[in-house]
Amino acid sequence: MPCSDATRLTPHASLRAGRFTLGFDRPLVMGVVNVTPDSFSDGGQFYDRTRAVEHARRLVDEGADILDVGGESTRPGSLPVDAQEELRRILPVLDAMAGSPVPVSVDTSKPEVMRAAVDAGAVMINDIYALRLPGALEAAAATDAAVCLMHMQGDPRTMQDDPVYGDVVAEVKAFLEERVDACEAAGIGRDRIVVDPGFGFGKKSVHNLDLIRGIPVLAATGLPVLAGLSRKSVLGKITGRMVGDRIHSSVAAAIVAVARGARIVRVHDVAATRDALAVWTAVEESGMDGHGR
Repeated sequence: MPCSDATRLTPHASLRAGRFTLGFDRPLVMGVVNVTPDSFSDGGQFYDRTRAVEHARRLVDEGADILDVGGESTRPGSLPVDAQEELRRILPVLDAMAGSPVPVSVDTSKPEVMRAAVDAGAVMINDIYALRLPGALEAAAATDAAVCLMHMQGDPRTMQDDPVYGDVVAEVKAFLEERVDACEAAGIGRDRIVVDPGFGFGKKSVHNLDLIRGIPVLAATGLPVLAGLSRKSVLGKITGRMVGDRIHSSVAAAIVAVARGARIVRVHDVAATRDALAVWTAVEESGMDGHGR
């Protein structure tokens, strides 16, 4: 797949996340650890603490650069859980992964969960509400954690009812820029910020495809773009495959996203994604100087 100069794997500014500094000389893989009974893809598989910890460690062994631990499903139609239940689910996993060789992210929108998770060792806050809930921005700013700001139209319960956009890429970009400005005003530096267009969160398939094509527009902001396309319904509509049989399309989507400028891909299938990205990276790097090495 040909790449423009703007999306080649050239060095990017690093991301500061607690005790970690992540470079972007290659795309990074974020492995998903859902400690929930009802997530859309793997709900219930890792709800047990022991299985969740084993899964997290396996993802590290498979080459995950970041782990993303979540205790609340945000699939379409899902209902929220309270903070205490969310903490009950994730804290044992965070405690077990304290001292992990890779950064651990917490997938949450609640300020009390953010604070407790960072105290337990999380160094990144991945928030589908982009720190818009009361107290969330202040909670994140009081830490040294990185933040991932995601676009979502509506909320998980209603977001897929009938999402409408005029220009989805322009609207998502404007929203994310506004949230970045809010973070900077609160004291969160750009070297701690990742942006996520929110594939599948208040978007029809046509919107998701437009956003994939529009990743270069988002990457032009100078901030690292995270793409979370793994096993999403848009891949099912393209391939006709059920959610548990979308590994191949998920890997393809990760490659397409990275080719267009995404710096982080959030995936369920870490080993397959790492192998595919290793091949893509080798081809791109050898092509940058005009000859193979």
